[in-house]
Amino acid sequence: MTPFRTLLAVSLLAATCVSAQAAEFTVKMLNNGPGGMMVFDPAFTKVAPGDTVKFLATDKGHNVETIKNMAPEGVAPVKGALGKDETITFEKEGVYGFKCAPHYIMGMVAMVVVGSNLENLEKAKGLEQNKMAKQRFEPLWVKAEAK
Repeated sequence: MTPFRTLLAVSLLAATCVSAQAAEFTVKMLNNGPGGMMVFDPAFTKVAPGDTVKFLATDKGHNVETIKNMAPEGVAPVKGALGKDETITFEKEGVYGFKCAPHYIMGMVAMVVVGSNLENLEKAKGLEQNKMAKQRFEPLWVKAEAK
């Protein structure tokens, strides 16, 4: 085997191994769950860059969308359709906040932490939230800070 072919084979094998290591997580959107009424389950998910989170519209009156300014700089916002599953692959490290738009007033929020470089943590924590969302985020901030 020529050196070029050996290098190509090693590169392809390495790329396959990296993509095989990416994980998929599931978060359910529920009317009732372990955290109460109108919840994401789990409300907190820690992933590595390249991992995917599938938000399942288990109960159909929900969506998932990014909370404004609660994602790392330069990341495009997500706005899922009502009653539809949404799959998100996370490439950039940081803290991501999500809500169900119809039930945000009831505190239906979730957090995804990607990697360990949480440069946007303090900015995300400082965002104004309604009373219920703020209450539900409190234990999630503790988990995020624990890295």
